[in-house]
Amino acid sequence: MKRFALLLIVGFCFSAAAVAQNDKPKLYNPEADAKADIKKAVDRAAVEGKHVLLQFGGNWCGWCILFSEKVASNDTLRTAMDDNYVSLHVNWSPENKNEDVLAKYGHPERFGFPVFVILDAKGNRLHTQNSAYLEEGAGHNTRKVLEFFNHWSPAAIDPKNYKE
Repeated sequence: MKRFALLLIVGFCFSAAAVAQNDKPKLYNPEADAKADIKKAVDRAAVEGKHVLLQFGGNWCGWCILFSEKVASNDTLRTAMDDNYVSLHVNWSPENKNEDVLAKYGHPERFGFPVFVILDAKGNRLHTQNSAYLEEGAGHNTRKVLEFFNHWSPAAIDPKNYKE
């Protein structure tokens, strides 16, 4: 009887863990073809006059989820991102580490996750952002995130905006 009760408890724990895992947002797709998705994002950015914001991370990464939720729930941040960037979540997980893509962009994973890479509309890397500089307390600082979005927007780096 004790053995049956123990098996029942262990089974319940595994079921609860599986349900909790399924409740987490799935922002990153381990099966995605990152190279093809980035090419589509760059092509779209060229048409729309935007940059590309690559957010490297995974569904396992609490800070990655927090960042995405912060931007999605804040009208100012969401507008700044949508107006200036084609955004793409690029997976890093045991199932798919996208090592060739990370190598192409200078190994941004050295900063941890999430990490952001800004590309211009031709696919050239403009900037790599360590997300730790955007954090404050148990989340991300709205002012710092907005500054990051604004400082790397197409208008911010357009030389025409710096003529006297």
